[in-house]
Amino acid sequence: MARVIRVLLVDDDALVRAGLSMMLDGAAGITVVGEAADGQEAVTATDAHAPDVVLMDLRMPRVDGITATRRLRARARPPEVIVLTTFDTDENILHALRAGASGFLLKDTPPPQIVEAVTRIAAGDAILSPRVTRRLMERAVAQAGAYERARAALAALTPREHEVALAIARGRTNADIAAELAMGVTTVKAHVSSILTKLGLDNRTQIALLAHDAGLT
Repeated sequence: MARVIRVLLVDDDALVRAGLSMMLDGAAGITVVGEAADGQEAVTATDAHAPDVVLMDLRMPRVDGITATRRLRARARPPEVIVLTTFDTDENILHALRAGASGFLLKDTPPPQIVEAVTRIAAGDAILSPRVTRRLMERAVAQAGAYERARAALAALTPREHEVALAIARGRTNADIAAELAMGVTTVKAHVSSILTKLGLDNRTQIALLAHDAGLT
């Protein structure tokens, strides 16, 4: 007999859990073994029911979905986690994936696709909703553009100014930079002023951010 996929539902909305339970219990090869109303209950329910896949909401009382995902994925035998949420901000997506989620779906995902995601993730795949995939691609493109722009901007600096900019990005004070680069504090200030003028920036924080975008820190 084919293995039945054991699913745990985690959402603070009882109606959402009921709808998911009805949908998944009616799908071949899937059974809902438990429910939880927040991330803290999710950990307890995982111990009690040993699910293969956890459908995890993000915004819940007591313990949020990202924290719960991180705790579940740190276990000796972790379940796979699919985040199912209405919040598709870049921060939520990236935090969930870094916490160990294998999938990120939005709650308006059609039921057949949720069922398919559960099946595929139980088999070892990773699933992202098309909208989430587009957001990550757009973010990657934007980051690549920022990297190229930052590199081009910093190329306008002299080698000494580049050293000073990198030191600023590392949080060094003018006195620190003077000691590290064997120059006077007045000279450091002159370099900082020149950097700001050449790059069209207003302050040291912006220099640090530019160096970060260029991949130097």
